[in-house]
Amino acid sequence: MAVTGMRLRDFQVLTFDCYGTLIDWESGMYAAMAPLVAAAARPPTRAGLLAQFALRESAVQSADPALRYPQVLARVHEGLARDLGVSLPDSAHRAFGQSIPDWPAFPDTVGALQYLKRHYRLVVLSNVDRESFAASNARLGVTFEAVCTAQDIGSYKPDPRNFAYLIEAVRRLGAEPRHILHTAQSLYHDHAPAQAAGLKSAWIDRGHGSPASGATRRPEQMPHFDFRFETLGALAAAHAAEGS
Repeated sequence: MAVTGMRLRDFQVLTFDCYGTLIDWESGMYAAMAPLVAAAARPPTRAGLLAQFALRESAVQSADPALRYPQVLARVHEGLARDLGVSLPDSAHRAFGQSIPDWPAFPDTVGALQYLKRHYRLVVLSNVDRESFAASNARLGVTFEAVCTAQDIGSYKPDPRNFAYLIEAVRRLGAEPRHILHTAQSLYHDHAPAQAAGLKSAWIDRGHGSPASGATRRPEQMPHFDFRFETLGALAAAHAAEGS
């Protein structure tokens, strides 16, 4: 659904967040947290644990942006264990950090990406390292024309450096910022900084109908976005409905 008069076919490049948009990271990470939850004297709710994860993740990324993402996850998991009064060996924290390859794609992701690949240049901007993304990319069914990771950039979204890096990567493909539609779930990590960078964006509102913000922090204020869809499949269907 467009919230302005523009069309999806006005754009040439779709730039994607991966985790939360293409990969169901909340289901994947919650499954990987099972030993932590089982060890807790008072097991937290899924929503409560993911909300605490969101706060700890952004704090670790801000404090040490050079950490590779598996190390970020391990450090967050260690902090969550302390929050819950649980004692676990270091191997448990490392195992959580290495769980990214097990996180599933959303059911609509592969079909939608394969359709969109026929109409757009596809680029990823992700808060992970290259090795982790490569494992997830095997689940996505398409090859991206460019992959920009936090490891490449040296910072994590929502740092504006990540979007400056993305814009330059797209320019190297021969497209300008006005050709980009940034497509993402996280209002905090993606839509607010994309807006600040002057990019148009499509919100994939995976958490529609839920009052919880899941594993991402809430932005201080609601950022602007130009389209809203509940799934990536709905975006692909809307594109098809626009015709040529």
